[in-house]
Parts: sequence; C-alpha cells; structure tokens
Amino acid sequence: MSAAGGDRRTKPLHLAAHFPGVNSTTVWADPRSGSQIDFSSFEHLARTAERGLFDFFFLAEGLRLREHNGRIHDLDVVGRPESITVLNALAAVTERIGLAGTVNATFNEPYELARRFASLDHLSGGRAAWNVVTSSDAFTGENFRRGGYLDRSDRYHRAAEFVAAARTLWDSWTPGGVAQPFAHSGPQFTVEGEFTVPRSPQGHPVVIQAGDSDEGREFAAATADVIFTRHSTLEAGQAFRADLHRRLARYGRRPDDLKVMPGVTYVLGDTDADAQEKAAEIRRQQISPQNAILALEQVWGRDLSAYDPDGPLPGIDPDPDSALVQGRVRVADPLAVAAKWRALSEAKGLSIRQTVVESTGRQSFVGSPQAVAAALESFVAAGAADGFILVPHLTPSGLDDFVDRVVPLLQERGAFRTEYSGTTLRSHLGLAEPVWKGGTP
Repeated sequence: MSAAGGDRRTKPLHLAAHFPGVNSTTVWADPRSGSQIDFSSFEHLARTAERGLFDFFFLAEGLRLREHNGRIHDLDVVGRPESITVLNALAAVTERIGLAGTVNATFNEPYELARRFASLDHLSGGRAAWNVVTSSDAFTGENFRRGGYLDRSDRYHRAAEFVAAARTLWDSWTPGGVAQPFAHSGPQFTVEGEFTVPRSPQGHPVVIQAGDSDEGREFAAATADVIFTRHSTLEAGQAFRADLHRRLARYGRRPDDLKVMPGVTYVLGDTDADAQEKAAEIRRQQISPQNAILALEQVWGRDLSAYDPDGPLPGIDPDPDSALVQGRVRVADPLAVAAKWRALSEAKGLSIRQTVVESTGRQSFVGSPQAVAAALESFVAAGAADGFILVPHLTPSGLDDFVDRVVPLLQERGAFRTEYSGTTLRSHLGLAEPVWKGGTP
C-alpha cells in the first residue's frame, strides 16, 4: 500500500489497535521497547488508542510456546497472558474504546466462554468483542485434555456451532431482564439450563473472525461482525471485500453488517524520503541475523544454523514433510516459496538476510503523516477495506506518533470521528444491536 492521495469522502473509516505480540514485527532492540506482560504496557497502548478515538483495542492469543528445532522459540519466552483477564483490567482504566480478545473455539466450551464475554461486556458497559479462532494443531492440543482430536476439516463446523450456542445463551435473558431456560443441541454441543449473566449492554458481544481461507470467509459471512485480514495491495483488498459481500447475500446480510479491517503497519517521517529510510532500518532490525535463519528454516524445514546469514541461500531443497517448526502456521508450498526466493536472490545478488527482508512482510503505509492519512482514506474510498487494525512495531509506545500526527489529519479530511458518538463497541462500528430471539431456537 503506497502513501498516495485520494478523493475526499464522507463515510468514516474505522481504526483499531493491535497489541504487538510474539512475532517478527516487534523491534526488541529499540531502547523504547518495553515489557510484553506488565499491565502498564497494555494500559499505555489502550489509553493511547482511546485518546485517538479508535473503535477497539485487540489482543491476540497463544496457547502454547512455539518450538523451533526442539527448542522454545526466543520470541515466545516472554509468554502470553490470557486475553479476557487483561481486558477486564483494561475495562477499569478506559471508558469508551472496545475491548477485543482472541479466544480459541477448539479448546473451550460455549457456556464458560459465553459467560466470560458477557461478564466483560457488563463490566465495560458494552465494549466486549470476541475474535473467534480455531486450531487443528495437535502440538497445541497437547496442552488440553482432548489434545489434537479435531480434524482440520471439522474446525469451522465446531466454531460455527460454538458461536450459535453462545448466542443462544446470550439471548436466554430477555431485554427486560427476565431469565429463561436455554437449550442447544447439535453435533458438537448439547447444553441446557439457565444462564447466570443478564443480557449484556450491546445485546451480544461483537464477533470478529480472522482468516483468509475459503472456509474462513464463509464463516465470517455467515457469523461475524468484523473480519481481521491481511492484504498488501489495493487490488487484493478490493477483491477480498467484494467476495465477502457476495457471500453475505447468501445469508440475507447486507455489506454494512460485516466490517473488513486488515491488519496493517506504518512508518512515519517528516518527509516521504525520511519515512522510507526509517522503514528500511526497521526492517533490518526486525530481520536480525538470527531471525533470518529462523525464517529460512521455516520454509526449508531443515536445520540451517550452520549457514551464514550474510551468505547465499542453501542449494538443497526444502523438506515439505518437516516437523522442525511447531506451533506456527506451516508454509503451504515450501518448494514454490524456495524457488521464488532463489530467483529473487540470484536476480539481485542478495544474501539470506537480504532475501528474507525483501520477501517477508513490509510496512503497509510509509510516508509523511499527510501522505499516510491520504493513503488510508483512499484505500477505504476505493472499497478495499472498511478500516484498519494497526500493528505497531514497538511495545507499548508504537501508536503514539500515529495518534498525535495522523489522526488529526484524518479528522480534518472528514474521514474519522472527532468524538465518540455512542458508548458501545457496536455503536463505534455502526452495527445494529442483535434482535432478541429468545434462548431456545
């Protein structure tokens, strides 16, 4: 996504803040980099996002420390606190911003999770959101009683029924505050009884879905209020959003019922050239020599620790059946990726580290504050997204400059709110409150 100008528009864009997790985006070597688990870090980023009038603050999830060649991956050593616990604490130190937690539908149960999110919605005054994710990873499943019992093909079936069961529970109290018995019976769950938490301030917590696969898109079209995705070009974003809108029609839903919000990064400079220089330095920090070899091993599926990061790519082919990396999404076609990397390396004379820098995720928006504001606005105006989930490269201060320098420009352009008009996350997103359907289908 280049930082280029666009036509003025009146429909506001949406913004959310992603707390930097265990990934190759965060620059740990920067002296401004802070703790990943101290509450002060979560509080700083959430309050900064609220000062910027963002729709919601977003936490990812990690159910097991990843392993690489039989050892815990260094970027995971700091751990990953449980999302809803952190969000409950943030509800006490924020007033308007939505609070979104990623919680797995494969290794939880509907009653317990519906209760936790309904409680968060009450404690926050209607600001809760659930990012529904799934897992067919037996490695992750080893941390749970049922282990890796769920086939990959079944994970979205379970997730869809999980959300349906949770909504049955949330609907089991009338809007007037009367508890009614609930009952849900399906292939994955049979639950019945009486729910302990009254109907929440926004009816149901907002449901977010993260995934670009065909199954993920269909699940989002049928079920979600927001989809968290990733697209590096305007054309890819337009195609993705148009595809989702076609799917929505099959479920009797309108385009505005599902907000498309890709995760993006940014780098600001006093000038576009200054920003480009900063972006290049950040990429070099993100892809350290160690990270370059780790990225290479993830594609090759082999122990390449003996290779020089400043030397050429390996001459051997990847092992497509490797189990070297555990707990990370596997490269779909390692042979094709390796061929692409080799071609790039040979064409430009790049080392391993340089090839990884060139081939892996770059910053999405790079430029002066004026250029980035214009690019964000034009991207939404062109129908490529409804807004963005910003993923800063520093914890916890990585959002400060965006809120101070870009948000005011978006407001001047009429592309972003100048105050919160409502109190719930649904009001921020322009989503209608769910119609009460009763607790028993």
